[in-house]
Amino acid sequence: MSALELVELSLLSPMVLAFVLGAAARLAKSDLRFPEPVSTILSVYLLFAIGLKGGVELAKAPLATLWAPTLATLVLGVAIPLWCYALLRHPGRFSIADAAALAAHYGSVSAVTFTAAVTFVDAVGTPAETFLPALVAILEVPAIVIALLLARRSLGQGSWRAGLHEVLTGKSIFLLGGGLLIGAISGPQGFAQVQPFFVDPFKGVLALFLLDLGTLAAARFGDLRKAGPFLLAFGVLMPLVNGLAGAWLGDLAGLSVGGAAVLGTMAASASYIAAPAAVRAALPEANPGYYLTASLAITFPFNLVVGIPVYYRMAEWLCGR
Repeated sequence: MSALELVELSLLSPMVLAFVLGAAARLAKSDLRFPEPVSTILSVYLLFAIGLKGGVELAKAPLATLWAPTLATLVLGVAIPLWCYALLRHPGRFSIADAAALAAHYGSVSAVTFTAAVTFVDAVGTPAETFLPALVAILEVPAIVIALLLARRSLGQGSWRAGLHEVLTGKSIFLLGGGLLIGAISGPQGFAQVQPFFVDPFKGVLALFLLDLGTLAAARFGDLRKAGPFLLAFGVLMPLVNGLAGAWLGDLAGLSVGGAAVLGTMAASASYIAAPAAVRAALPEANPGYYLTASLAITFPFNLVVGIPVYYRMAEWLCGR
């Protein structure tokens, strides 16, 4: 499949089109808005479903299959915030708090972007390993902790413990981790009881969630002028660098083309659920106009529309050398 066909496949998926519709509604000043409780319910459903399905598959996967991808994920979770922080501090000249906040977002992971990548590789015909949702939970925490520790060390102040508590007790980790545990304990036989609710409607719920995210992302488009050219370039180029690193480590860890592409997408994504909550608690002086605009208005749309096909092509090249 050519690169153009891959991009077309991504662009014409119902999930991406739903995101575009939400953004268009916001830009057209439509009254289309999701009430906050509805948005929360959709995110709870998606996070728990990802964890639940991953837990079922995790119970079936032998340890010999898991250790290398898990190690690759941990390496990404430590390395990405370190090089993002260094780049933002020195060439970017961001403050310590802003650089750490952005590093936390880019080192962590977007569960929705992960799901879009899984859907994409399934559509291409190269499905990813079914235990990958476990890696989402693993990648969620380390980057945020590393970034908060960097800020604390540089500033000599700030409660990184508050941020760590926010991450570990936040809904992302609780739902992903709890879903993994429940899925692993109940196994395929237990999961069969709830499968009609958590499998068949999943993509429809994802489309609704992306419709809502489209309206939220478009609301941030006005901040792009304030973000400056460096942050705009960072929001597009950094995912490409991180995506290549993720796909390369996925290949080294023995993942399939689809699995390496999804791990690359995970590395390229930026968190907008767990990281903002942790940063608000631990680094209140960091500017939300930077980290929310970069993650939600620049990197998320880029990955959804263009990035995922690019990371797939990277993985295809790496795995086929």
